[in-house]
Amino acid sequence: MGKHIGIVTDSNSGITQKQGEELGVSVLPMPFTVNGTPYFEDINLTQEQFYAHLASGADIATSQPSPEEVMNLWKKLLEKYDELVHIPMSSGLSGSCETAMLLSEEFDGRVQVVNNQRISVTQRQSVLDAQYLAAQGFSAKQIKETLEAKKMESGIYIMVDTLKYLRKGGRITPAAAALGTVLRLKPVLKIHGARLDAFAKARTVQQAKTLMINALKNDIEQCFGRKEVYPSLYHLEIAHTQNEAAAMELRAQLMEAIPGSKEVYVDCLSLSVSCHIGPGALAVAFSRNID
Repeated sequence: MGKHIGIVTDSNSGITQKQGEELGVSVLPMPFTVNGTPYFEDINLTQEQFYAHLASGADIATSQPSPEEVMNLWKKLLEKYDELVHIPMSSGLSGSCETAMLLSEEFDGRVQVVNNQRISVTQRQSVLDAQYLAAQGFSAKQIKETLEAKKMESGIYIMVDTLKYLRKGGRITPAAAALGTVLRLKPVLKIHGARLDAFAKARTVQQAKTLMINALKNDIEQCFGRKEVYPSLYHLEIAHTQNEAAAMELRAQLMEAIPGSKEVYVDCLSLSVSCHIGPGALAVAFSRNID
């Protein structure tokens, strides 16, 4: 009989506390400070409150769960489960993955931390994949190895609506932000593996959407090494920052551009990413089916 395995992630996956309970997944809330006051995502900081603080010009900083918080959760869960698979946000975007890996050394292999460079909707898919593998009888170590072996088989493209927050976070210079604002540029960023990189600049939202969809299609073809790829072989996802109506429009465009795609999951981008890119952003993503 296989071991009883528990799955842990953080709120960067977009999985809410309520959804976590429904799925049977433990979700660590990511900590923030707003004008120096500590908050926890989805505990005492909602999406609406976060964007209200952002609009008011509040000083918002992201952090990572404390080592005590992580270890206490693991200890509690290990009373119920034989092993744990912990799936944090990408190590390229936060130190929480590296911290968790160090902490797991205290647990004699019973806690396996997955470093598969995912965030938001692709991180959520990794959680669902881990559950699927656990149900197939995989051990925690086998689940970690499987997810990490497939870490590059996903990608996210994000269109940023305003350059204000990239400038504020020091990601671009004030001069570049000012020029981009005058020219009304819509930068498209790419997350593939550990890095968040500039990908392209679009003049309009529509051009940005087309750029992202075409880039995603190209990534899927490269991932499978062929032009014709059955939609059942991968998952399509869309994420947004306070931009749901536009996200649903983009969903329709994506389904039209990739015929046969029935399921396109739509969710809010995690607040840790939103903090640096602001409201109005749109993202398209894919993850290879674990099968």
